Amino acid sequence: MTIWIGITDNAWFDFLSTMKPDEVNFWHPSGPCSFRVLQPGEIFFFKLKSPRRKIAGWARFVTHFNMPLSLAWRTFETKNGARDFRSFSEMILRHGPDKRPERWIGCTTLNNPVFLDEDEWFDPPSNWPVTGVQQGKRYSSEDPMAASLVEAALLSESAVALETREISDEEARYGSTYLTRARLGQGAFKTLVLQAYNSHYAMTGEKTLPVLEAAHIRQYAEGGPHRTRNGLLLRSDLHTLFDAGYMTVTPDFHIEVSARIREEFNNGREYYALHGRPLIKLPDNPAERPSRVFLDWHNEKVFSA
Repeated sequence: MTIWIGITDNAWFDFLSTMKPDEVNFWHPSGPCSFRVLQPGEIFFFKLKSPRRKIAGWARFVTHFNMPLSLAWRTFETKNGARDFRSFSEMILRHGPDKRPERWIGCTTLNNPVFLDEDEWFDPPSNWPVTGVQQGKRYSSEDPMAASLVEAALLSESAVALETREISDEEARYGSTYLTRARLGQGAFKTLVLQAYNSHYAMTGEKTLPVLEAAHIRQYAEGGPHRTRNGLLLRSDLHTLFDAGYMTVTPDFHIEVSARIREEFNNGREYYALHGRPLIKLPDNPAERPSRVFLDWHNEKVFSA
């Protein structure tokens, strides 16, 4: 098992530790950037900056994806570590030479974060470099210098799981199947759908990010999970029509458009041009493509021809 000890903005930590969210965006201001250190479910520790210099919590790695600043806000909102978009922008713009208001940033999605009280903070491994670490440092869980960190995290997570009975022993572990077991948040869902569709709209193939939205096929309020198999990447207007039942996708991935658009609004030529067409873009990984179960549900429960 690999772990990462990431240099953590103190203001980011302080804001989120009062929220105790189900997920966070550990952003990197100098994006686009890559982060290939961890596999899903492995542990990302928070090491606070000077003058604190303590490890103050951790979370489980989900994925990393680069996106424009405004899309990162729409995806995670206050889970970016700021109370509003202006505050978030100011936090980002303080870092690095790029002062463009719509700069790209790296977004590392982490879920099940733990924020320790100050009297529980602990020192980094004794071989932590005195200088030269700008973003973080990678360790193996078998490294004696890091083993105690991993043990403390696993014991804490097991205690929480037993107390709340919200997750099983298997769900509390890391591993290659973490994303199929973990209870992911809304931000993780959006990011994973973005990645699965490679930022291309499912129905039209476009990739204009400002109007791109991850849609649940079976709505979350109706029991639909935050899974890529329950997701479609849609343009914002198509997302609205899909949720309202004016459009659907059949189990064989063809688009259907309701006659209600013409009947109720006396227009819709652009939308009727999509009727009967196959989806332009599907995830390359068959395991991430829309599930027939969720598509059947939308056809039967939401769509009205």
